[in-house]
Amino acid sequence: MDTKAGDRRQVLIFDADDTLWENNVLFERVIDDYLDWIDHPTLDRVRIREILNDIEAANAITYGYGSKMFLRSLGETLARLRERPVSEAESRHIEQLAVALVENRIELVPGVVETLTALGTRHDLLLLTKGDTEEQQRKIDASALAHHFSSTHIVMEKGVDVYVDLTRTHGLVPETTWMIGNSPKSDILPARGAGLNAVFIPNAHTWVLEQSVLDPHDDRVLRLTAFPELLDHF
Repeated sequence: MDTKAGDRRQVLIFDADDTLWENNVLFERVIDDYLDWIDHPTLDRVRIREILNDIEAANAITYGYGSKMFLRSLGETLARLRERPVSEAESRHIEQLAVALVENRIELVPGVVETLTALGTRHDLLLLTKGDTEEQQRKIDASALAHHFSSTHIVMEKGVDVYVDLTRTHGLVPETTWMIGNSPKSDILPARGAGLNAVFIPNAHTWVLEQSVLDPHDDRVLRLTAFPELLDHF
């Protein structure tokens, strides 16, 4: 696959969470502490995690993504396990466990600043992230990366329609437009469904609900192992 496109200027659309900065690993740390705290007498950590995953999947449909939905899910999981309403003290403890999420602390992925700086000299960069609008904007602001992008877009969900609308709004040429992200479900598959190219950069901590199977024979999906490798192709 020729990603250089004759060395023409291309459009690179970047995911944010777990592509530009670490995100789900922060949730995983909270979950580990949460499971230690619960110490259920009969259910092991794997089973409790399965219950939490089911509750999160249901809540994501109703409440979207982000720390608010996550905190709600932790509370509902505890209520189900205890078979009673969560007490005020327990709610405060859950909030304390998740303080790093609520404060939107940012840990940039290694090489992001240098890579975006270099790419911005020869390509047009856009940012597309999903989640709670206020929360995602706070993370964008905290990252100090916004100036690298000609436009930023925060959406509730990333479906094929979102990529089609983005393509139409910006007059993008699918053959020279690339969606770059870590999520098969939200970044790669819907972008391909809209006719765009895609770059898959796996993150070891990608949320289980963002996993999906990619076609290994799709030659319009470039697979990399680290963010700075983009400089070898664009």
